[in-house]
Amino acid sequence: MTKSLQPNGKTKIPNPLVWLTRLGTIIFVILVYYWAFQGLKINQAIVEDSWKYVVNFLTDFWPPNFEIIDIAVKALIETIQMSIWGTTIGAIISLPIAILSARNLAPRWLQWIANLLQNAVRSVPSIVLGLIFVAAIGLGAPAGTLALGIYTIGYLAKFYQEAIESVDARSIESLRVGGASWIQIAQYGILPQVLPLGLGYTLYMFEYNIRAASVLGAVGAGGIGFQLKTYIDSFERTKAATIMLVLLVVVTLIDTISSKLRQRLESM
Repeated sequence: MTKSLQPNGKTKIPNPLVWLTRLGTIIFVILVYYWAFQGLKINQAIVEDSWKYVVNFLTDFWPPNFEIIDIAVKALIETIQMSIWGTTIGAIISLPIAILSARNLAPRWLQWIANLLQNAVRSVPSIVLGLIFVAAIGLGAPAGTLALGIYTIGYLAKFYQEAIESVDARSIESLRVGGASWIQIAQYGILPQVLPLGLGYTLYMFEYNIRAASVLGAVGAGGIGFQLKTYIDSFERTKAATIMLVLLVVVTLIDTISSKLRQRLESM
């Protein structure tokens, strides 16, 4: 058992209750992971045999068929367009929801309603939103764009809320003392502080929506995912490999540019 040094130079023996609490926490975490592993119901025999099928499946994707590069680029452009509009729509709607959710701005009853709305949106997977909008307005990019917009609200509203709640409380208090309304407090006391962080969160969400848009295409909501699923379903896996390579290059490029932009915003 280690000893800690006190300011007066004397040593203090840690309370045994603290060590028991830590030991109990470790045992609890181990039991949780064991319980979760049991729920997976992994059959070792199947795992040992399945790798052969996985290898055979992956080899069907090689070599990529670059004859469809023009189709891949066109689908990718549509995916980026969907992500731009979906992220923008979601960001615009997220901002007032975040303001109404913030503990340092809105009354408690309004916080409860706004947080409930956030949780409700986050509980719906993006692919389900895609199915809903495909059923409502038909196949194509508009359905995917709306699905991305709604999906974005669930996360950006929470990110914006956390940023708002972390601002300097003294600036808010000075505005309150001066008789400012909560809208004026948000406009003049909070927005200038959270704008760089909020823009960084928005860029991150845009990156994520590029990937999410490729998934939405699997349910007919436009974008590069639609082409990817079509090629895989028709066993044209070398063409699917080209789609994935193009997506990988663009996602990596956007991630690099976005990371640099976020670093600049955070240093503002």
